Amino acid sequence: MGRRGLIYQTQFKMVNFKKVLLGFLVIILLASGGFYVWLSDKYVVPILMYHHIDHVEQAEANTVTPEVFEKQMAYLKRHDYNVISLDALVTATTAGQTLPKKTVVITFDDANEDNYMQAFRVLRKFQFPAIIFVPSGLVNTEGFMSWAQIKHMMVHDVSIGSHTHEHMYLPDKPVALQMEEIFESKRVLERELGTDIDYFAYPIGGFSEEVKGLLKEAGYKGACATNRGYDRFNKDVFELNRVSMRDRDQHPIKLWAKFSGYYNLFRKAKKPY
Repeated sequence: MGRRGLIYQTQFKMVNFKKVLLGFLVIILLASGGFYVWLSDKYVVPILMYHHIDHVEQAEANTVTPEVFEKQMAYLKRHDYNVISLDALVTATTAGQTLPKKTVVITFDDANEDNYMQAFRVLRKFQFPAIIFVPSGLVNTEGFMSWAQIKHMMVHDVSIGSHTHEHMYLPDKPVALQMEEIFESKRVLERELGTDIDYFAYPIGGFSEEVKGLLKEAGYKGACATNRGYDRFNKDVFELNRVSMRDRDQHPIKLWAKFSGYYNLFRKAKKPY
């Protein structure tokens, strides 16, 4: 083969390589586009779950330091997230409305006193609404908030929900005790706070269809779990999955992932009880 033939052969191979590469890129773009379309309707408004906001000598799974909590809230503010109340989320979900991306809800379980001493200042600084789920029988006891502290927070856009009366894991309890924990907590909180208590959080996240039925009978509008249940997309407002926030959640990429609205999609399903 002459020199000219070699040149033509080389050019032909280059053209073919470019065609193959272009085709491969087209396939990737089409696939990614399909993936994007598939992903677009899987968005779930992240419901952030906190417990303690405090300093501890050793890292604990349910404790976030005040400094890290403020960093997490600052990230939401800096990136223009829309922080809404749980009531706004449940109302929209019940009505079949789609909320815009970059929307989040902030929740706290247990009504630990550090929520008032540490988290409240940060919430007020950024003007973020939140809801605290209160075990009504533990109010005014050591380590937990007082009625006065709860009422003070309520004036500043913090809602209150029920977390049973004695912080009791419900699924393995007799029906009579389940009813007492669910109904008594609502009654006590409404009497002491002078407001409707519409939302509930399952202690340790555990629930059953029977427990959900009792909540509806008691007049609640919705309930939060942890990451339990099989409804990853939070269509059922009585088993809302939440995103547990940790002290190690500080890197922007990790915060983006947890706040993205797609975090539930890639988590392992966990049985309700």
